[in-house]
Amino acid sequence: MKNLWLNILGVFFFMTCYAQEREVIKLWQDSIPNAIENPDYKEIQTQKDSALWSVEKVKEPTLTIFAPEQPNGTAVVVCPGGGYHHLAINKEGFKIAEWLNTLGITAFVLKYRMPNDSISTNKTIAPLQDAQRAMRYVRQNAKHWNLDENKIGVLGFSAGGHLASTLSTHYNDAVNESEYEVSARPDFSILVYPVISMKNGVTHQGSKTNLLGETPSNETVEFYSNDTQVTSETPKTILIHATDDKSVPVENSIQYYLALKQNKVPAELHIYEKGGHGFGLGRGFTSDDWPKACETWLKKNDL
Repeated sequence: MKNLWLNILGVFFFMTCYAQEREVIKLWQDSIPNAIENPDYKEIQTQKDSALWSVEKVKEPTLTIFAPEQPNGTAVVVCPGGGYHHLAINKEGFKIAEWLNTLGITAFVLKYRMPNDSISTNKTIAPLQDAQRAMRYVRQNAKHWNLDENKIGVLGFSAGGHLASTLSTHYNDAVNESEYEVSARPDFSILVYPVISMKNGVTHQGSKTNLLGETPSNETVEFYSNDTQVTSETPKTILIHATDDKSVPVENSIQYYLALKQNKVPAELHIYEKGGHGFGLGRGFTSDDWPKACETWLKKNDL
């Protein structure tokens, strides 16, 4: 009987591990644009409870694909946060993708390059290059995953929210050549405690310094303060934030929402009293409600 239970547990363990295996695609099949060869710059992965938890020093971007059993045609490129220093790829990537799958949404977790002068000729544009490429790749191959090419959005947390909002406002920026004749514009954006502004007093200083350097020009700060870059063509957006966020002030979401409103872009803003920063899918405060609010928003927008 003991051996029988051991065999059953062994099969269960194998099936669990197998179920967790996901298709991972290299974002750039040939050379990575804007890259500097640096063999000393090596990716650092942090494991927790036998799962990949965090990634630092990313220089080879990938997409990890989470396909639901019954896809509804909608897709989301997920950008984990981490201050442009690392990626909280589990709670703000893989876990989010699994939740999206329960809604029938196909998720693509983007492991994007960290802005670093030792691996990029222009570190500031490296994350946007990867985000544009990811959006074009998913849209170009939409039929492969039974997707509607007009229902492909982006979701970002914290600094990943800055990247998602940068993609949403700078999707036409010519940061790299593309063989895909499709747009890099997301059809919708989901921004959760996002860094939006690069301006002092509002920004997250670590994200700003890592992306723009120690002494960026006023023009550069303005250019990457995405609330100042909103137009009538910016994608419809839902924003999630907590008032007591001490890392990324709630004013980031408020200013982006006001810019969307001014430009008559459909927008929804949820500000919770408590939740702090980095709450992911929730941590026991009112911020637990945001996935349900987001699900309702997606349904209202036929996504």
